[in-house]
Amino acid sequence: MNMSRTRERLVVIGGDAAGMSAASQARRLKGPDELEIVAFERGHFTSYSACGIPYWVGGDVTDRDQLIARTPEEHRARDIDVRLRTEVTELDVDGRRVRARDVDSGEESWTSYDKLVIATGARPIRPDMPGADAAGVHGVQTLDDGQALLDTLERTRGRRAVVVGAGYIGVEMAEALINRGYEVTVVNRGSEPMSTLDPDMGCLVHEAMEGLGITMVNEAEVTKILTGDEGAVRAVVTQDGEFPADVVVLGIGVRPETTLAEAAGLPLGPHGGLLTDRSMRVRGHENIWSGGDCVEVLDLVSGQDRHIPLGTHANKHGQVIGTNVGGGYATFPGVVGTAVSKVCDLEIARTGLREKDARRVGLRFESVTIESTSRAGYYPNSSPMTVKMLAEHRTGRLLGVQIVGREGAGKRVDIAAVALTAGMTAEQMTTLDLGYAPPFSPVWDPVLVAARKAAAKVRGSL
Repeated sequence: MNMSRTRERLVVIGGDAAGMSAASQARRLKGPDELEIVAFERGHFTSYSACGIPYWVGGDVTDRDQLIARTPEEHRARDIDVRLRTEVTELDVDGRRVRARDVDSGEESWTSYDKLVIATGARPIRPDMPGADAAGVHGVQTLDDGQALLDTLERTRGRRAVVVGAGYIGVEMAEALINRGYEVTVVNRGSEPMSTLDPDMGCLVHEAMEGLGITMVNEAEVTKILTGDEGAVRAVVTQDGEFPADVVVLGIGVRPETTLAEAAGLPLGPHGGLLTDRSMRVRGHENIWSGGDCVEVLDLVSGQDRHIPLGTHANKHGQVIGTNVGGGYATFPGVVGTAVSKVCDLEIARTGLREKDARRVGLRFESVTIESTSRAGYYPNSSPMTVKMLAEHRTGRLLGVQIVGREGAGKRVDIAAVALTAGMTAEQMTTLDLGYAPPFSPVWDPVLVAARKAAAKVRGSL
């Protein structure tokens, strides 16, 4: 078929969730005779689950390819020109073109575009200290990162691992390394692990981690990483001690990868992420969209922009972008900050604001914490659960929920996520018609018990 150059060209920078979801959705709406799609990816893979990497490293997922939702070949079969191992190094907004470099050959070339999607993701934070780039020190953000870590684990004779940071990645990687037979120490700057929770809930995670055999070192700042004669890591040093290490995993968070965007003068928010409108179009630029871990999104509870790097958001961003690029109309209204994780069989979930988040934006609130069970108390295998709820002072508007417990605890946070999105009060939540049977919950679900207590506390504050 003779394709005329009058067709539009969409260039996508980044081949994972947001980028390839956008490309795929745009292709559903416009065929190759109307829209040419070129996607640049500096790694070896497309459309994969970065969230699954800790479970691959730990052995729960046995094959790397199980994490790949759609291969480059599958995208190419749908007339999406995927160019692997190709890194975009410059963005010329005025000229509507990007400069790309072949990672292996070093060859560079310019590619013009009519529409552009920036989906460059996030990069692991590497502390600015001696030894941070030593052999055996790993960030874990991409499948290539996961493969590099596994290669190190196969080569390393020693069995001592230090994880720096105790957020989602740090906690999940600590468990993965325990599962691989390593002696694991987690060095954490905060007072408790999982800073996405309030400390009184984080302490429950602390107990579970130590029960798994992980050594927790809280309120510790890493000052340098020591290396041996051959340049490989041998220890992590804090202000109070030294921890031997044959491998180090950095789990201290990520930053939006917006180096290209910043150099091109595109608008960035207070957290370094690209700013977009509700259609995911970069503010002030009619033909540029962005989504995934490189953008900031509206927090529907606080009303402020936040950087929340999650695959769920990235895929939704991609769908919105692809629909708009393809001639349709879609918007992304914002998020409430829902996330769930686990340590062994302990489930950890949160949505909305923590206490310090509410204080930072000037909200007065009431806080309650309740203990309940996952099933009716008399039903076999019922397990304890702790639920913490924040409601706005006087109005009772739900502000946030945190849940820590065993089987059946984590996904209960979705009840609160829906209530937050709907702007419900704690009082309104108490009337929710949730499913009940003894194998699934007590008569009063733990989330509703917390809502009753929060509503009573709000009434008492009037």
